[in-house]
Amino acid sequence: MEIREATPGDLEAVRSIARNSLDSSYTDFLDEETIESAIDQWYDDEFADELAADETIALLVERDGEPAGFAHCDLIGDVHKTGRILWLHVDPDHRGGGTGVRLLVRTRETLLEEGAEQVQGLVLADNDGGNTFYQNHGFERADTREVEIGEETFTENVYVEGTLEDEGWAAIDELEVEGETVFVSYGEAARGESAPFYRTYATEDREELYGWFCGQCDSLDNAMDSMGRIVCNACGNERKATRWDASYL
Repeated sequence: MEIREATPGDLEAVRSIARNSLDSSYTDFLDEETIESAIDQWYDDEFADELAADETIALLVERDGEPAGFAHCDLIGDVHKTGRILWLHVDPDHRGGGTGVRLLVRTRETLLEEGAEQVQGLVLADNDGGNTFYQNHGFERADTREVEIGEETFTENVYVEGTLEDEGWAAIDELEVEGETVFVSYGEAARGESAPFYRTYATEDREELYGWFCGQCDSLDNAMDSMGRIVCNACGNERKATRWDASYL
């Protein structure tokens, strides 16, 4: 799985993912005409120009070389910036296998790196699956707002990250690795050269550490040495040592 910045050349892929996602999850309350109007409204040719704006962040997920999902975000506020996830779409053919949560994780990290002091997720109130997704990954509903789609007005829920005291962000991903079930804690990240490493546990309660999950290539084939250095044996992603070796002092 690769997650990268979207470019103007990805416009057709973005439109296709948005259409397939909306058709799959929104048809209970959005008719076909409204969906087409929404796609034309948000992802017309001007969206390619919007990608160049400093306040716009768009990420594209590719799985096996095929576009699988995207996140469309913006940064608002002059001093205390808020990063808003306006839309997070995963193509129905690529749902499951952690695509959605990995996209959410990378989107959140990107917004924070770009200066956001708070991350919000916006989702239509009628989208039960989308609301549950945010609730299951450490976000709490804080507000509502009205949003126009086509010629209709809908209620949108505004989610913010919950206050978790010293526990960190609560996003946990359950994965099957070589026949074993492990739990990746995206709130416990170590910065790597290419992508973060995430603490991985053998149990959901996070009591037994399993190892480290590479955010670059989704591999657990890595290890940390006594100085805190982590190297992924699959792709070479590396976290530098965090302290001096006493023998060199």
